[in-house]
Amino acid sequence: MATPYRDSAAFYDGIYDDKDYVAEAASVHALVLQRCPRARTLLDVGCGTGGHLAQLRQWFEVHGADASAQMIARAAEKLPEVPLHVADLRELSLGRSFDAVVCLFSAIGYVASLEELRRGVAAMAQHVAPGGVLAIEPWFTPEAWRPWTVHGSLAIDRPELKVARLVRSEVRGRISVMPMHHLVASTEGVEHFVETHEMFLATEDEIAQAFADAGLRDVELRRDALVRGLWLGTR
Repeated sequence: MATPYRDSAAFYDGIYDDKDYVAEAASVHALVLQRCPRARTLLDVGCGTGGHLAQLRQWFEVHGADASAQMIARAAEKLPEVPLHVADLRELSLGRSFDAVVCLFSAIGYVASLEELRRGVAAMAQHVAPGGVLAIEPWFTPEAWRPWTVHGSLAIDRPELKVARLVRSEVRGRISVMPMHHLVASTEGVEHFVETHEMFLATEDEIAQAFADAGLRDVELRRDALVRGLWLGTR
């Protein structure tokens, strides 16, 4: 699994300052309770810098996991009381279960193949307590991905810090490829770095089958939830 946040972790919260973590966490909370009204514990896999965890902890006893040590370090600064784990979702093994396991902001896309998708879903499902819920926000499907498009913005615009991010999206087989160019200007100078995000384009049928193969029931895609919908399954 790619872990491309070594340099950008320091700017991540500023780049995504407009993301509505409050509303998204409330939506996840409501959907989890529909399936598991007794849910009290939650694991956020691919938690990043802890944006969702900071909100979800008002309802749950929360843990977080992410493959990027740099992102976990940032999360720990904000949430020092929350147990956090550097862990690849394909090899997740925390030795305990949770009433809800969530994987948000399309972090599931960082698997590199269909086999890795199946492994990741199975590993997360193994951490769901009986009667609990697995919830995964998907990445793009192959037909929805639009390669060769250009995106860019002045992602951070403060008097002492400017961060511009530019990308020309690509595709390689079933992998969406996004070389993200960052231009950072601060009081210390100007720097440029590139982080390439490579994310697997899974079909809806493939995700549904991965849930079923992991032993989850009542599998559905709630298209009205979050940015790209939310897959739900009950153990």
